[in-house]
Amino acid sequence: MPSVSLRLLLTGLLFAGTGSLVAVSPLGRLSGAHLNPCVTLAFWSSGHVSRSDLLGYLASQLLGGLAGTALLRLLWGRVSVSVRDGLTSPHPGVSAPAAVGIEALMTAILILSIFAFTSFTSTARWTPLLIWIVIALLVWRGAPYTGCSLNPARSLGPAVLSGSYGALWIYLVGPPLGALGCAWLFVRARSGRRPLTAKLFHDSAYRSVLGGSLQGRNRRTER
Repeated sequence: MPSVSLRLLLTGLLFAGTGSLVAVSPLGRLSGAHLNPCVTLAFWSSGHVSRSDLLGYLASQLLGGLAGTALLRLLWGRVSVSVRDGLTSPHPGVSAPAAVGIEALMTAILILSIFAFTSFTSTARWTPLLIWIVIALLVWRGAPYTGCSLNPARSLGPAVLSGSYGALWIYLVGPPLGALGCAWLFVRARSGRRPLTAKLFHDSAYRSVLGGSLQGRNRRTER
């Protein structure tokens, strides 16, 4: 595919589509399918995740990112090395502070989208479709500037496997800042809306440790 823009859009659709499929899978329905520490941090900030569960989710997400990158290296070998194991790094023309800001803004857009859809019973079940579209568009437009990580766990694995830590801090700082800032503003907005579930695809047949008020066996949690 000769067009860089179309390649990025296709990459975004595949990348985001995988996460959406995980969300509707049995594993995702049970865990909430956060996959991203920023999503868990945002729901923790809104009171839907306990402190102990927060630590468990963060550890699992970071370890999963490392394991996935290691598996990629094992399966692809030299091909994986040739693309630096999928390392995220800012474009040479983008300064580090600008990269932090861009990552924070893109992650805030993602969290706003998730919170908006999970705040209404009529839209909560459509959250996986929403994030598929939102993340695909963010990758399409944002990847040329920062690689569009949105996810510290996604950037940690390639950095460790390739031994390239120079830009890692950008992705450990920017996305969490955007997520926490967006969550703080959302729950304090005049509309008074709050997420009804912390699961990206709510299914009442699956018990969850995450807090929520939709019908089902969610366990309401407090920070």
